[in-house]
Amino acid sequence: MISQGDHAGAEPASAPSPPPSGVAQLLSALFYGTCSFLIVLVNKALLTTYSFPSPIVLGIGQMAATIMILYVSKLNKIIHFPDFDKKILIKLFPLPLFYVGNHISGLSSTSKLSLPMFTVLRKFTIPLTLLLETVILGKQYSLNIIVSVFAIILGAFIAAGSDLAFNLEGYIFVFLNDIFTAANGVYTKQKMDPKELGKYGVLFYNASFMIIPTLILSISTGDLQQATEFNQWKNVLFIIQFLLSCFLGFLLMYSTVLCSYYNSALTTAVVGAIKHGRGLEILLFNSKQPVKT
Repeated sequence: MISQGDHAGAEPASAPSPPPSGVAQLLSALFYGTCSFLIVLVNKALLTTYSFPSPIVLGIGQMAATIMILYVSKLNKIIHFPDFDKKILIKLFPLPLFYVGNHISGLSSTSKLSLPMFTVLRKFTIPLTLLLETVILGKQYSLNIIVSVFAIILGAFIAAGSDLAFNLEGYIFVFLNDIFTAANGVYTKQKMDPKELGKYGVLFYNASFMIIPTLILSISTGDLQQATEFNQWKNVLFIIQFLLSCFLGFLLMYSTVLCSYYNSALTTAVVGAIKHGRGLEILLFNSKQPVKT
């Protein structure tokens, strides 16, 4: 999944990027869908089954894993991205804000709603992405695609009609997550110019710029204290799942960027919505009892 363009560094301005192949588009979408599905399973187990109280700390762990993996890969010349300079934050802005907002709101919303309602509300990411791509990237979509997008939302409402439950806090987090996800996807597509930061630069500097502010936020909200006082840190299975979530967090970020790189932000949003389903609900919600030590 690591392209040669990222090894080679910046490309000459006169060399246009070749269009991605259909195989690359398909595989990147499948990779993103798989990672997205797996991390929902693991995060739901941590936040619901184990009752881990600190989604922000979990997000910090995922950012730290991303930074370490990419930095070690750069040191070993497996990948390439530009060294830090003062202009990088300007080049990235406002993407880091959407990145951390997407990260935290997504983790916070995971444990607050039943999966059918969560599925319905998360599908609003698709029309928001379509709108932002039109406004920010200047893309034009046909009427058939627009009708299909709204058909997806209508279908989700019908499918979850028997399980609609009002939870104001959950609704707020999921709608925020929709907005941040759409904005993050569109701006990621905009900022991934291989002549500038490239895929890996966007990932690395997004996580690097936002991990300290997120840590400060976790301290100020008491989230970090709740994490340190959590009673499952001696549970080996919990630790394994926590570390797995951190690694899957990196894979999800990478696969999201890869899918957006080879496809459109709208395609990435649709693939992200497809991963949810009532079959996943059966896996996650049959057992809601906290794990005993």
